[in-house]
Formats: sequence, structure tokens, C-alpha cells
Amino acid sequence: MTTISVGQLDADSHMNAARQPGFMTGISLLLPITLTTMAVVLLAPVVPQMMREFAGIADSEYRVPMILTVPSLCVALLCPFAGMLGDYFGRRRLLLASFLLYALVGIAPVFLHDLNAILLSRVGVGIAESLIYVLSTTMIGDYYSGAARDRWLAGQTAFASMSALLFFNLGGALGEAGWRTPFWVYASALVMFALVLRFTWEPGSRDTAEPAPQAPHNTSWAGFPWAVMAMIVGITIYGSVFFYTVQIQASSGLAALGLTSPARIGFLTSVASIGVPLGTLVYSRIGHARVALLLLAEFTLLALGFALMGKSGSVPGFLIGCFINQIGAGLLLPTLLVWSMSILRFEFRGRGTGFWQSAFAFGQFLSPIVVTASGKAVGGLLGAFSVLSATAAVGALVALATLAGRSRAA
Repeated sequence: MTTISVGQLDADSHMNAARQPGFMTGISLLLPITLTTMAVVLLAPVVPQMMREFAGIADSEYRVPMILTVPSLCVALLCPFAGMLGDYFGRRRLLLASFLLYALVGIAPVFLHDLNAILLSRVGVGIAESLIYVLSTTMIGDYYSGAARDRWLAGQTAFASMSALLFFNLGGALGEAGWRTPFWVYASALVMFALVLRFTWEPGSRDTAEPAPQAPHNTSWAGFPWAVMAMIVGITIYGSVFFYTVQIQASSGLAALGLTSPARIGFLTSVASIGVPLGTLVYSRIGHARVALLLLAEFTLLALGFALMGKSGSVPGFLIGCFINQIGAGLLLPTLLVWSMSILRFEFRGRGTGFWQSAFAFGQFLSPIVVTASGKAVGGLLGAFSVLSATAAVGALVALATLAGRSRAA
């Protein structure tokens, strides 16, 4: 067995302590966010093929769509636990292991023929996804601070939204060779494993500015900002409902306005969705502003976009509304994420990030429920957009009142 002297360990420690996160470190931690998008978007084009494949199985009309949604449910439920594990065992160790798990269970349906076994593999994808989602984001907060941290966190939004466009088209192209073929793309997690292994190290407390020589074993909740975190979580659930509405409902809205071509609907929706990375770019320029001022602008854009979607009565007007709405959504996500990161110390940053991301995923789950309920109450999907406009306007008014109150106090 090879032995390592104390002197060697000290030398390695000093060498690592001098390391600073560079561009490739940030890229290595941005790319994993695309895996959470891949879990749903990549397979959406082949769902009809899977429906035909398993048509003879009882309740297949419910169980086959669960292949897409089970990972998202796992993320909503498991992110806080992923954060706890990261605070205790260390972020990088678990992140590397989660890439291997993601690749293994991700490609499993290529070889599986039982629907229950495929669904079980998707639970595994959800477990790996929750770890990847929380730990990669937490490590950005560990490595970077100030404006650099804000830029890298905002970059996650752009990466996620742009990758959704890529994976939807890639899934459709690969699906031409059969519904199993897109599952091979899950092996890309091995590339991210190599990048994280090469360009990162186990983060240590910023107080010491040194990489962690061993697992941190942080379990204390002392000093955790419960009140502020609860407020951020509440706003995140509220805002996440709006964030996902266009992504989930825009195609149905265009159909309600008379479009029938799936290809044209998909293309127009993707064009409108460019507003999300554009909003993220704008955030990188104005993210230093007060949170209440940012929220005022974001909820105003969301409300205006929804109003145009619900009232325009034409495809061009609807798409303009979608685009304005998505700019607001692209601004909102990094605002909330950076706000939460700014109040979390290293010792419990994983747990706080887990709470935030669980809230965001829960809002995704609620979004179609809220839209459907609103549509039933007012007589249709377009009317539901008007209801959401009024609801988002409430958020803008609260932000405006907060600003006015602080101004009077000052």
C-alpha cells in the first residue's frame, strides 16, 4: 500500500489553498444545470412512441407520462435532504458520485423492457438530479462572492433555458431511431464528472480560504436565517408558478388562437422563450439594485406579459406578451437565487440552497394546477392568463409598497 507522509499532505494542502476558481471552474458547475432540464425536455418528443409501446399495459396513459414527471417530483421532495448531505459529507464528493448515478440510471431504459422497472430508474434519475441541482449551485456560492457569484448564478438560468431548446430538438431527432435512443444522451453526465474532477476541489469555509481536508460534518442550525429564508421560499413558490406558465402553456394558448401546425407552434414558442436568457443578461447588468426594486420590475413585466397574452386576441400580440413575460421570468430567477445565497453561510449553505430549489420545483408542480383552476373559473385558458396578470400585479404592488415604506423610513 502506498503511504503518504504528513509533509506531502501539508504541501498538497498549501498548493490547493492557493487555487482560485477560474473560468473553467464556473463552466464545470454551470453545465450540470442542463441535466435537470434534460430529464424532462429530452424525452417529451418520444412520449407518443412510448404510449404506443406500452399501450397494452393497464393505466399506461397515466404511467407513461410519469416517466417525464417523476424526476421533477423527486427534486421537489429531496432537495432539502440533498443540501443536508452536502453540508455533512462535502459537496464535491457527492456531486461526483451523483454524476455516475445519473449516467447509470439515465441510460437504463435503453435495456429495460418492463414499465415498472423504467419508472424505478426514473426515480434514480430524480435522486441524482436533486443532488446535482443543489450541490453544483451550492459550490458556485462556495467558490465565488460578490458580483462574480451573481454572474455565475445568473448564468444558470441562461444555460437551463437555452439547453431546453437544444434538448427538445435533439430528442426529436434521436427519436426518429426509436424511443430508446434519446436515453443515451444521459451518458453526457460522465463528461461533467470529468470536468468537475479536473477543475474543482472540495470547498472549505471562506473563513479559512482553504480547501476542506475532510468532510465538514456540519449539522448545526445555529444562526440559520429562518425568517428571511421562509420569506424567500414563499416568494419563490409564488414566482415559480409564473415562471413556468409560458413554458408549459404557450403552445396551448397558440392552439386556442387557431394555430394547428405542431412545428410552427413549437418554433414560435421557442422564439418567445428567448426572453428568459435575455432577462438573465439584463440581470447581469442591474443585479446590484435593491431586491424590492428588482421584484417591482420583474412582477410588472410578468403582469404586462400575461395581460397581453390574455387580451390581445391575435398570435402576434400573444407572442409579444410571451416575450415580455419571459424577460421578467429571466430576471426573477437569478434575483431570488442570489438573494437566498447572500444570506447563507458556508456551514448551512447546502441546506438553504436545498430549501430554495425545492420551493422552485414545487412552484413548477403547482403552475399547471393554478392555470387549469383559473381557466375553469373564468371560462378558458386565455382568461386564465388575465387572472395570472392580476395575481402578478399584486406582487408588484407589494414590492412598490415595500420601497415606499423604506423611503419614508429613510
